[in-house]
Amino acid sequence: MTYPYENLDNYTLPKLLDRSVLLYKDSDALSKLSEVPMNYLEFGQKVQEMAKLLQENGISHGDKVLLLSQNMPNLAIAYFSVTYIGAVIVPVLPDFHPSEVLHILRHSEAKAAFVSHKHLSTLEESSDTYLEFAIELDSLKIIDESINKSYLSGLRTKTKEMAQKFSNQTPKEIKEEDLAAIIYTSGTTGHSKGVMLSHKNIVTNALSTHSILEITKDDVFLSILPLAHTYECTVGLIVPILHGSSVVYIDKTPTPSVLLKAFEIVKPTMMLSVPLIIEKIYKNRVLPKLTNSFIMRNLYKNSYLRKRLNKVAGKKLLETFGGRLRFFGIGGAALAPYVEKFLIEAEFPYTVGYGLTETAPLLAGTNINLQPKFRSTGPAFYGVELKIKDPDPITKEGEIMASSPSVMLGYYKDKEKTDEVLKDGWFLTGDLGYIDEDGYLFIRGRSKNVIIGSDGKNIYPEQLESIINQDEAVLDSLVLEQNSKLVARVHLNYELLDKRFHADKNTDIMVKEEITEFLEELRLRVNSQVASSSKIVKFIEQIEPFVETPTKKIKRYLYAE
Repeated sequence: MTYPYENLDNYTLPKLLDRSVLLYKDSDALSKLSEVPMNYLEFGQKVQEMAKLLQENGISHGDKVLLLSQNMPNLAIAYFSVTYIGAVIVPVLPDFHPSEVLHILRHSEAKAAFVSHKHLSTLEESSDTYLEFAIELDSLKIIDESINKSYLSGLRTKTKEMAQKFSNQTPKEIKEEDLAAIIYTSGTTGHSKGVMLSHKNIVTNALSTHSILEITKDDVFLSILPLAHTYECTVGLIVPILHGSSVVYIDKTPTPSVLLKAFEIVKPTMMLSVPLIIEKIYKNRVLPKLTNSFIMRNLYKNSYLRKRLNKVAGKKLLETFGGRLRFFGIGGAALAPYVEKFLIEAEFPYTVGYGLTETAPLLAGTNINLQPKFRSTGPAFYGVELKIKDPDPITKEGEIMASSPSVMLGYYKDKEKTDEVLKDGWFLTGDLGYIDEDGYLFIRGRSKNVIIGSDGKNIYPEQLESIINQDEAVLDSLVLEQNSKLVARVHLNYELLDKRFHADKNTDIMVKEEITEFLEELRLRVNSQVASSSKIVKFIEQIEPFVETPTKKIKRYLYAE
């Protein structure tokens, strides 16, 4: 299979970078918010310098290098410098617990690490790992004091001797099938796995985006998701570099105030988001303005008027994003149906994508120039084939299987789990769904989360949760089966409820009674919208926020009986 890009005779990250430096050398490449960007020529030179530094310190083809940092331009330099010499990058999400980071450090057998100053303390107890040296990402300089010195001294001497011995040898050729990255997932099942992605996996996935979107060197990406996540790394880093676009990083938590400032300064044409961000914007900023009075609330209930109001709101929302946005990619979790309905009626330039870390990640998405199908993730990407395993004769639902050049090599040091999901060239996603007559994919839920109802039909908790979450007083919810009955844990917006129930004037007991009554009213309202087998018998107040994965999916296993 060939992809329509010149000057890329094989699908490796070094070839991709070399091509972009040659074609776009004077174009802006990477920058932090409000800082002067480096151009592609400077970016390429910094990658070469860092690749040389790694080699001089003993890093060679196949060696693992950890990458732990918040987003910044130097993170991209580290990523490409490691893969440029055929070594393997091991990106770690910055919100991982230090114990998880050290486990990954040991399991991956990383010989070196790039770490930002902010996360330097995590490596201080790394004396029982394979780590030989670390580089502070902020300055791109080796920092011996970052790890145990007594352990380090002997290794550093040995490493430099080996580096000098092999420095004059011809570097090993980097092939498409070579391992480029190991991505450790922190999924909802509680078992972190090291996903092995080849150069071909990553590059072909980036190339396949041309089937849904035209990107040019004039496009500006605003990066707000962690680059250690495959979604942001492939689509938010590799893709813009492929096309000579510029990327601007926010290294702060993307709160509404931080985002509003960034939109005003950057005026992005493209950005990626998890559903939670756009859902918060809609629930907290858009919807209140559309329903802020009795008259407006009633007008908004009328289908025709609602569409007119949403269209006006959509134009204002685009202005809020800086006025130039033409692509807003949503992935990582399911988008709430009521928010998607607004985005469609608002004519907002969104696309819902589907993929997994194991597929580098994209498998499906709707062309930005086409009208999206409500609740669909769109058709398969270029080069991807999707099918349903053992579909139900009536609903046509079953487990989604994928065949693609971007399907992983396997799980690092785990052949058993690899064999469970890779079958005869197909990857078993663990997601349930169906494909309609037009080839559009519809996701129903995770196979491990499905609950069998009293009538024998499948109950998808994610769909019930999306109904619960529509209420403005709900921040998140989790539907579980307990004693053959459905219950829901609900995390509430206490700031809103304090105002509604006058917490400043009433006693805690009175407010607690109001919340209990509200939860029961909400339960009855939700049950009126679902089938009898999907009715929930009890709503439980979840005081603390749910523990979530980096893509804001609740870690369900923590709340199971």
